[in-house]
Amino acid sequence: MEATLLKIAQTVNTYLSDYVLVFLLVGVGLWYTIRTRFVQIRCFGEGMHKVFGNLTLKGRKHESGMSSFQALATAIAAQVGTGNIVGASGAILTGGPGAIFWMWVIAFFGMATIYAEATLAQQTRIKNADGEIQGGPVYYITTAFKGGFGKFLASFFAIAITLALGFMGCMVQSNSIGSTMNTAFGIPSWVVGVILVLICGFIFLGGVQRLASVTEKVVPIMAALFLLGGLIVIVARIQYVPATFAMIFKYAFTPQAIIGGGVGAALKTAISQGAKRGLFSNEAGMGSTPHAHALANVATPHDQGCVAMIGVFIDTFVVLTLNALVIICTLYTPDGPLAECGAVAASGLTKASLAQTAFGVVFGERTGAMFVAVALFFFAFSTVLSWNLFGKINTEWLFGKKATKIYTAISLVFIFLGTLTSNDLVWELTDVFNNLMVLPNAIALFALTGMVLSTTKGLKK
Repeated sequence: MEATLLKIAQTVNTYLSDYVLVFLLVGVGLWYTIRTRFVQIRCFGEGMHKVFGNLTLKGRKHESGMSSFQALATAIAAQVGTGNIVGASGAILTGGPGAIFWMWVIAFFGMATIYAEATLAQQTRIKNADGEIQGGPVYYITTAFKGGFGKFLASFFAIAITLALGFMGCMVQSNSIGSTMNTAFGIPSWVVGVILVLICGFIFLGGVQRLASVTEKVVPIMAALFLLGGLIVIVARIQYVPATFAMIFKYAFTPQAIIGGGVGAALKTAISQGAKRGLFSNEAGMGSTPHAHALANVATPHDQGCVAMIGVFIDTFVVLTLNALVIICTLYTPDGPLAECGAVAASGLTKASLAQTAFGVVFGERTGAMFVAVALFFFAFSTVLSWNLFGKINTEWLFGKKATKIYTAISLVFIFLGTLTSNDLVWELTDVFNNLMVLPNAIALFALTGMVLSTTKGLKK
């Protein structure tokens, strides 16, 4: 049964990733890049100032919603997860080092996409009967399309995101945590699953305020520790860094030299892997992080749009890139097991163990495995918190507030099951629903161009 389901999921993903996803992601990003006159460049400095100008790990409690930084931390918690470690590793193994270049391309255009998502989330958010702020794609989808069609698209999105992130996505995160903890410390995966359920359950029951309080502290600290570890490896392997960048650019356009096959097929693999894993990593265009940005208490939608762009930058151009450089400069160099054109199958390396092996080259095998396991625990744990919130918002939109308790209970079951399930099947199922989420979100983003431009600074009104 599992083998059959895996094959079906792989087939669906092949068509969606290779023929739909790349064009939609790049298309929406390119569209908003042009229409906003490269907002990701013009307003990059403004976004950095808004994020780091008033940085604090102890934001005040809000009556409703979050501070701008708390919203960003919640968004980054969703973005910086297994996609940065296991996802990037899988992209490199399957599509070669060149897949990282295509991740950069997706992320650059994605910064304009997420600007649009965040501003729309701010413009269309509402306050429910309890005075709580609610926002996200379902609200701007129904703003773009009135009547039955809009409700259908919004319902399609809400169901897809609940399955993709609230259930299947949490399985991916707990699966990766369980796998790396078992490798590094010998802890049985099911034990890790029980611990995760207990911790997550406590935070879920505390609502948005407790979640915001956790993410604003965990995200900066976990990112800083991972970056420090990565920089130590980069410095130790500094002589290979120029060759590492050379490989990324070389194999972005001639990937057949490293992954085999014809030029066309290999290039398609490299691009689709970069797009698919890039989407899973920074989530621009997926429609997930707008739920967090909608909760931010800011002066204008443009302000949170600028902040949202920095989230993609940190996720892809900082955290993911550092992890990729560590992997390539330790494993793909002449003294590494994959020595540029080395056989992946013969090396015995998998996407789950690649980063641990790479850090182990400098830190030592056991210490490297432990470092990545601890980093991934915090990355994936914080992602579970944010994704649960996103699924909860959509469950409430679909079925009402009472249904959120049932949703929370089911999501905890999925978190536990993730530690016991096949790695490949979990990833493929998550990709299916991630891809499906993009479709209604992208349609609405195109339709609401005028609304986005109406709040964008630096444009002629």
